[in-house]
Amino acid sequence: MKWAILSGIEGNLVAYEAVLQDIRRQRSPVTDLYIIGDVVGLKGNNEATIERLRSPRSGELEPQVCIGWWEEQCFSLHGLSSSPDAPELMAEFGGDGVKHLWESVSRESVGWLRSHHFGFHELDCLMIHGSTVSYADELTPNTPAVQLCDRLIRADANNLFCGRSGLAFECWVTPSKLRSTVTTLGGKQEQQQEGKTARRVVGTGAVGRTPRQATYTLYNPANNCVTFKNVAYSQDKT
Repeated sequence: MKWAILSGIEGNLVAYEAVLQDIRRQRSPVTDLYIIGDVVGLKGNNEATIERLRSPRSGELEPQVCIGWWEEQCFSLHGLSSSPDAPELMAEFGGDGVKHLWESVSRESVGWLRSHHFGFHELDCLMIHGSTVSYADELTPNTPAVQLCDRLIRADANNLFCGRSGLAFECWVTPSKLRSTVTTLGGKQEQQQEGKTARRVVGTGAVGRTPRQATYTLYNPANNCVTFKNVAYSQDKT
């Protein structure tokens, strides 16, 4: 098996096509294609990108898509979340951003996005946009080690692939002494000693966020090897 893990297309169909072309060029064939959120955004052609994902061409891998920050903003705008009117989107991009996202993603496309998972748990890996805490949880190489440990333990995974930050990075965490306590309505439960197995958080990069430069991740479950791929493309290409 060999997985391609993408995030942050953000409606940049040209960048996504460049990544697909790079995937086809791999000597060892890619067997699974995961897109962990942020399919849509403010700068690209959201409807064309969604249609491309929904209708892969003959011989192409079927993309497995999960929900990201931008998708959650769409759900909020359409009254499909617990937080209506997209306050996060409004705070970061203002009324113009809200208007553009509303007009660039149809209700039908929002329904299609809504049908997808929060993340994927395969083997000892979790692939998710943020973390199990939130779609907006942004993990980076500067995130405190204890917080990374918490996210990995919550995920019950040795490898956590995330795309929220848009960065490509690899952080290993090896706890030497770690105990956890769960508090329920009945009081504190018995303290548990967590394992000392080395675990990893991987930022998968962003496909469409940076003009003319797409970044994604290849992962081989057989040897646990992560490879970051940078793909240069022409923004004017159609």
